[in-house]
Amino acid sequence: MFTGIVAATGHISHVHANPDGLRLTITTPMDLGDVQPGDSIAVNGVCLTAVELSGDRFVVDVSRETLNCTAGLDGTRDVNLEKALRLADRLGGHLVSGHVDGVGTVRSMTQRGESWELVIRAPRDLAGYLARKGSVTVNGVSLTVNRVEDRAEGCDFSINLIPHTLEMTTLGQLAAGSRVNLEIDLIARYVERMLSVTAGQDTSWAA
Repeated sequence: MFTGIVAATGHISHVHANPDGLRLTITTPMDLGDVQPGDSIAVNGVCLTAVELSGDRFVVDVSRETLNCTAGLDGTRDVNLEKALRLADRLGGHLVSGHVDGVGTVRSMTQRGESWELVIRAPRDLAGYLARKGSVTVNGVSLTVNRVEDRAEGCDFSINLIPHTLEMTTLGQLAAGSRVNLEIDLIARYVERMLSVTAGQDTSWAA
């Protein structure tokens, strides 16, 4: 589990293709002293397992299935990083699993005073999980939805990015057309599941 509060940005410095997907080497200023091989690290919102560690770098394997369901892990670029949540940590963002629900496309990135308004189009099947003032994870960053607009092509939602977020993450590098990893709020996912089961529940066993 993660919080969506990015600890540091890193850089995918090397990409090695193998039959099952890709092996990535990531360099980072993030302290890796408490990370062991087998530990989870969120890379642009994707929960990956560190298989090797050396100094300021770590190595992860990305399966072909993960590559098919995510964006931004197939080449050298800057990425957002977060180590797995410990039970004693503060939950500054919201509960994040690191399992990407879909890939969105940036519609616009517009400066509004000192902040920036980021508008993303999410896949249509995620529309029901996006709500004004609700939480969403974009490339591993916990953010609050300001506005939602349903469209035939998908669901557009806007986010306000303050200078601190732009400084601490890679979101300032986004532009119209950029593809981003989206994870919906964990609570919304469970609420949807409970409602769907309740609606079709057979209670004959209780008779």
